[in-house]
Amino acid sequence: MPPKILDSPQALKNLIGKELAPTDWFTVTQDRINKFAEATEDRQWIHLDESRAKNESPFGAAIAHGFLTLSLVSHFMKQAIEVRSGVRLGVNYGLNKVRFPAPVKANAKIRAKVKVQSVKELPDCLETIFEVIIEAENAQKPSCAAECIVRYYK
Repeated sequence: MPPKILDSPQALKNLIGKELAPTDWFTVTQDRINKFAEATEDRQWIHLDESRAKNESPFGAAIAHGFLTLSLVSHFMKQAIEVRSGVRLGVNYGLNKVRFPAPVKANAKIRAKVKVQSVKELPDCLETIFEVIIEAENAQKPSCAAECIVRYYK
């Protein structure tokens, strides 16, 4: 889906409480999981050893790191919303809450649903809190639920 395009950051106020269109599906390959393990020094077998994970893990497959799933929020946010003007800089300011209710299995497809939770005027920026729910295709529970804070500097 194309992103929701806004002419200014002030238009975010009109979206409070509204869910944007879901993003496109994104495949989390085993290769991506392996590269993330190398980049973060997190080489736990449940992520890298597909055979052992299939036989010994409660998930029946190798799974992505929770932080890999979380790191894809930036990718999904670009797909969900775009502020075209009135912004000098958009900055990921942080997170309020993050949970990983269900794993992302290797080679699963995931997507995000994004909702504007709140918008707050600050002296030099507009602070927006987005609720981001990442779901895996055909999964019963979300893979990640996070409150993401973005500051839009004028």
